Amino acid sequence: MNTFISFVVRTAVALPSSIFVWIVSFFGMDQTFLLSSLFALTAGGLVYFSLGIYNKTRFLKKHGLTKREYKYIQKNLTDANVKINRLQKALFSIRHIRSLKQRIELLRMIKNIQKLSKREPRRFYKAEQFYFSHLDSVLELSEKYAFLSSQPSTNRELDQSLYETQHTLKELTNVVEKDLYHVLSDDIDNLNFEIDVAKHSIKKLNEIPDETRRLK
Repeated sequence: MNTFISFVVRTAVALPSSIFVWIVSFFGMDQTFLLSSLFALTAGGLVYFSLGIYNKTRFLKKHGLTKREYKYIQKNLTDANVKINRLQKALFSIRHIRSLKQRIELLRMIKNIQKLSKREPRRFYKAEQFYFSHLDSVLELSEKYAFLSSQPSTNRELDQSLYETQHTLKELTNVVEKDLYHVLSDDIDNLNFEIDVAKHSIKKLNEIPDETRRLK
């Protein structure tokens, strides 16, 4: 569940619980205003944090993860966020109009992998090569390219380095595209299976009128 939605739901349940406990304590049990408020806050806090634990446990169970695995994945996704922000800054500081479309597409695919891994943490394991190798390579090359392309004067050697770096970035874009397809491979297989089932059902339905005519 989205963090903000989870917060809203937990608050929406905890707040009425606090009010109910306060009313029961103050009017039903003749407690003081201060003591009733303390009971209400304690009850609300317990409900709020209990729901948080329940939601997290259900989330981990749904995705087949242990707390240790989830913590490990979250740490790596947080590190990746920092790298992606640096990469975005580097890619859009490169002064090369012809490669702009490629850079936008590269960043879009990288953000898609990150978004999928956040939403369904188990996908992280299908993208380990991306997170531990390809993302670092793209970031390092992009920052170096941005730095070199910002130099006021160039020479043949620098131009050659810029050309080779851009060519390598293009190759890495293809690598990242394969990473994205690998992350989505199970979904693609499931979709192809559903298409085959649907085609088979349609074929059977189309054959029914012919069989009816034969019976007549």
